[in-house]
Amino acid sequence: MPTTFYKYHALGNDYLVLDSRVVTSIGEVEQIKLICHRNFGLGSDGILHGPLKSDCADFGLRIYNPDGSEAEKSGNGLRIFCRYLFDEGLVKNDPFTIWTLGGIVNCQVFEGGQRIVVEMGAVSFNSSDIPVIGPEREVINESIELLGKHYTYCAATIGNPHAVFPMETISRELACSLGPLGEVHDNFPNRTNVQLLKVLDRNNIQIEIWERGAGYTLASGSSSSAVAAVAYKLRLVDEDITVHMPGGLLEIQISEGFQVRMVGPTTRVGQMIWDGEET
Repeated sequence: MPTTFYKYHALGNDYLVLDSRVVTSIGEVEQIKLICHRNFGLGSDGILHGPLKSDCADFGLRIYNPDGSEAEKSGNGLRIFCRYLFDEGLVKNDPFTIWTLGGIVNCQVFEGGQRIVVEMGAVSFNSSDIPVIGPEREVINESIELLGKHYTYCAATIGNPHAVFPMETISRELACSLGPLGEVHDNFPNRTNVQLLKVLDRNNIQIEIWERGAGYTLASGSSSSAVAAVAYKLRLVDEDITVHMPGGLLEIQISEGFQVRMVGPTTRVGQMIWDGEET
């Protein structure tokens, strides 16, 4: 049966929204992988399934990666879902809440959906929260071996896991080299997102991103949040940070307790019909 998806992107990180009021089930892993495939499907960095009913928030959201796995949280995905709720007339300019597997977030839409604020929650560096193997500790400036070379990294969670590699020089090629290995490294029992971090000045950082379950991506809101918090933890930046990514810029504000406020744009691409024909 043909199924309608609504495609949006947030700085080049694109998602398909599947309205749960119309389609109650997301389908099997293999179908998710096929729908997201760039050549054999509609093509996307994931699927957002909502608005689901929630007892603890205004809306519920499930987030699926292109490999069929489920993500706890996605900053870009949340902004896109906020924009979809706005476009559907389900929210206006007042604050509202969204439940995700990675926690409840507070959101607000401005400028007709062109600017969206998401209170992403608190970042933790605790190994048990992330998780990272070994004794309980803050995972800051530890060593990891990839491709026969030792790298310094920090780990964090903002509802989903991140491994951040501070470096003098970063590139897409390096992210695509280290990312797949870091994602599945034995240190991370739930796998991890991988980011390369270059500090530009006290208010600007540059990152390259390998996303768990999705691969190299042009932008990521949760990655921006986690990396900015790591840079702040290392005292390399101040509270207000602009994150530079290949897809564009995100504004991150860090407050007491490493609470993260993310501000960024979204773009509506169009509607797409999935016919579900077997290949």
